[in-house]
Amino acid sequence: MTLVLNEEQRLLKDTAKDFLNRIMPVSALRQLRDQKDPLGYKREHWQQMTDLGWASMVLPEAYDGLEFGYLGLGAVIEESGRTLAASPLFSTVVLCSTILIDGGDEEQKSALLPRIAAGELSLALALEEKPHHQPNAFTTTATAGDGGYVINGKKLFVLDGHSADQLIVATSLASGVGLFIIDANTPGIERRRHHLIDSRNAASIEFNQVKVSQSALISSPEQGQDILNKALDYGRICLAAEMLGSATECFERTVAYLKERDQFGVKIGSFQALQHRAAKMYIELELSKSVVLDALSAIDDKRADLPQLASLAKARLNDVFELVSNEAVQMHGGIGVTDELDIGFFLKRSRVASQILGNSSFHRDRYASLCGY
Repeated sequence: MTLVLNEEQRLLKDTAKDFLNRIMPVSALRQLRDQKDPLGYKREHWQQMTDLGWASMVLPEAYDGLEFGYLGLGAVIEESGRTLAASPLFSTVVLCSTILIDGGDEEQKSALLPRIAAGELSLALALEEKPHHQPNAFTTTATAGDGGYVINGKKLFVLDGHSADQLIVATSLASGVGLFIIDANTPGIERRRHHLIDSRNAASIEFNQVKVSQSALISSPEQGQDILNKALDYGRICLAAEMLGSATECFERTVAYLKERDQFGVKIGSFQALQHRAAKMYIELELSKSVVLDALSAIDDKRADLPQLASLAKARLNDVFELVSNEAVQMHGGIGVTDELDIGFFLKRSRVASQILGNSSFHRDRYASLCGY
């Protein structure tokens, strides 16, 4: 296949780039951080994003979606990585909507997906329970009784969990994995917000005798793990697209600095050692573009090698974003480690994003296992 965007996808990417540079530049994230914004993103920005159709891009047409595909959404997310735009797009649309589309019944889809498309509802996936990504091990339990379930446990690192209207909670059930859609203000739920080093938000959430009805269960427990794994792979690929955008922006800012910074009367970009290091970054980024486009295409084409490509994309972008952000700080010199320059925001984002949904070691092991090595 040809690993390029078609005309409609390129137009969408250009539109996203223009919007994000005008409305949500890196300075917007800096402002959110400095003001300690209680939401963690600007509600009016999120509404503008939904007005552009971004929240409905991969939703089915039957539920007010556009069904434009993940290559299109990936292009938007890549551009959002360039400006480090903070929004619930990843947590609500990529992770939670995928679970609802694949596992939800007609009543759940009709009630929730149109509201997501309109920007009226935000969701968060309550998954992690350990310091490192372990998507198949839950101690949070759901016990059946009285026509419903009682949920107990604690979740960590819930992206946008402090502000979400509803939560999708992964629990252990006797017959498999239970995925429950729960109002975030249900009695027994305690949420604690955490400010991450990249100026984004996550939460730890405790569930103490939280009572939910039978209708809160998404799909059957026997199918729960498969539905969850698919959503996580979609999330890994889209997060890799965001990291590609961030790493590319970081690289371009660094090259521009090399061309303008004078040292001993010459531009530092003329130094051969720095040229070699910049060339290495360029090569790694070009390879990464192909990997991400192939992975996004695998989602749209429903290919069988999707899990392998998800781990390949996430592992590669973990490494490449770390490489580029490290080199960017070093090539900017002393100013690169000051808060005055935006480069530090990219460095911090690389450290956090590399841990979301699995670090490089996790995905190399997973890739080897999936390939039978």
